Amino acid sequence: MGFAAATQLSRGDEPCLGGPELSGASDAADYIIQRCLTDAPHGRVGLEIEAHCFDPADPHRRPGWAEIGDVLRHVPELPGGSAVTVEPGGAVELSGPPLDGALAAIEAMTADQAVLRSTFADAGLGLVQLGADPLRPTGRVNPGERYAAMEQFFAASHTGSAGAAMMTATASVQVNLDAGARAGWADRVRLAHALGPTMVAIAANSPLLSGVFSGWCSTRQRVWSRLDSARCGPVLGLDGTDPATDWARYALKAPVMLVHTPEAIPVSRYVPFADWADGRIRLGGRRAGIEDLDYHLTTLFPPVRPRGWLEIRYLDSVGDTLWPALVFMLATLLDDPAAANSAAEAVEPVATAWDVAARVGLGDPRLHAAAGHCVRLAAERAPESLREGMQRLAAMVERGRCPADDVTQHAAEAGVPALVTRLARGQS
Repeated sequence: MGFAAATQLSRGDEPCLGGPELSGASDAADYIIQRCLTDAPHGRVGLEIEAHCFDPADPHRRPGWAEIGDVLRHVPELPGGSAVTVEPGGAVELSGPPLDGALAAIEAMTADQAVLRSTFADAGLGLVQLGADPLRPTGRVNPGERYAAMEQFFAASHTGSAGAAMMTATASVQVNLDAGARAGWADRVRLAHALGPTMVAIAANSPLLSGVFSGWCSTRQRVWSRLDSARCGPVLGLDGTDPATDWARYALKAPVMLVHTPEAIPVSRYVPFADWADGRIRLGGRRAGIEDLDYHLTTLFPPVRPRGWLEIRYLDSVGDTLWPALVFMLATLLDDPAAANSAAEAVEPVATAWDVAARVGLGDPRLHAAAGHCVRLAAERAPESLREGMQRLAAMVERGRCPADDVTQHAAEAGVPALVTRLARGQS
């Protein structure tokens, strides 16, 4: 499936019945390696932005599936071409098409957000861009078969609370970038990972979950870290010189989550996909097929996921005053060769500091130094229309603050319900 089509789809819930049988794990590895990255020039940017749906008149209430669906039926055609989907907990996601350059993608997404937000406001609802739901207990409203089975899988694997929070209480800004030329894949994928902790620290915007201060700047990142690292940890191998093979190895070691028979059935024991492909274990009464492998890949959630292009999944959802600058910054640091070389050197000391970044944000001196260097690189290259936002981001980083610091301050002063109500009404 091409970049253009797939960025407009939510996670699939359609039946998957195996398809042509795999001859073994080596066959599965070859299939993954041949398809996971596309050898082509880079430059296109696709965006996916999630926001929690709240009722500002009753912020403790979670709008239901039918209620959200009724609002979506009144959404007009979006000018930027985004698709709208609903996540398991009722968060609403805009998935934009890939466009040439970060600026075009940002402008299209901004236009679509304005229309979507207006439609929800007309229905008395608001969209709140935070990395985690700061007020309500976790709860699923999307009745999709896939999500019910995922709940059962997480419960069986003793990660039920983290799995429920991941599915129903987290939100992100996802940046999709072309893989680029094959000769540069290793450096590009390595840098996308190495930038992760620094970008997590800058974008951290989730100090609360379910009404409780977690002690982390990015509770969203903390939630992901509590899930199985074989499914949600970074992909890179020992040296990161062959990202396609790294991804194949990662995917084959990862445990199978769901099997379609045709309904989605959770796998309650730890079964690496390689064991199913090799026939050592039969699931759903059969060996694994190509469609099972395709579906398995959609149940893996590393911070950087290869899907022909690169899905960069580690940014918390943030408000409209900051996300365009963050998107431009990340795309620039990966797509501009000079900026990429300089950024790679700056973030090397903190390239694996995921938990530190999520816990203290820019309070860590090494992350603060890396962030300052990287934001300056992007600010120097920002077009006029993004200059104000980049200056705001640079000033925030210079002060050693992340968005979570402001959320914490406002919640402490006014209370969490008042904070949510204000944000749901579009007040900064």
